[in-house]
Amino acid sequence: MIVFDLACTPAGHVFEIWFGSSADYEDQKARGLVSCPYCGSSEVEKAVMAPNVAPKGNRRSDAGSRAVLPAAAPGGAVVPAGANLPAPEQFKEMVAKIAEIQAKILEGSEYVGKGFADRARAMHLGEEDNRPIHGQTSIEEAKALLDEGIAVAPLPLPVRPPGSEN
Repeated sequence: MIVFDLACTPAGHVFEIWFGSSADYEDQKARGLVSCPYCGSSEVEKAVMAPNVAPKGNRRSDAGSRAVLPAAAPGGAVVPAGANLPAPEQFKEMVAKIAEIQAKILEGSEYVGKGFADRARAMHLGEEDNRPIHGQTSIEEAKALLDEGIAVAPLPLPVRPPGSEN
């Protein structure tokens, strides 16, 4: 997994997204699947981000002297320094738990790929038997499904299609 800080061009919202690899990011962006979670814009670019560099092992650590930088929040608000944010290790554990829960939810669900919207609509109209499915669709298609009264929800983490390399 790799994390990128992204920014939407129209409003300047900065947000963080996890991908399986840099190639996954490029592929999803090229297909219009990457969008701002705050305003829905698909005009996003990589934002400048500080590298995650571990301190040298021969350096003395000053206990309790950890700098906390402000983090972007919805609407451009800033999370104040000292806010109760999880440590990186805790964050990794939380993401792993989310991945575990998502995998459990998807057990017995059929991956339908880019045909997700059509298949969900067909089930809603009674043209196909109802069953759990997951796949890919654009934000516009997902909004159209919701407008038609078809219940859909985004998955919190990306899903690799069956048979694809990890």
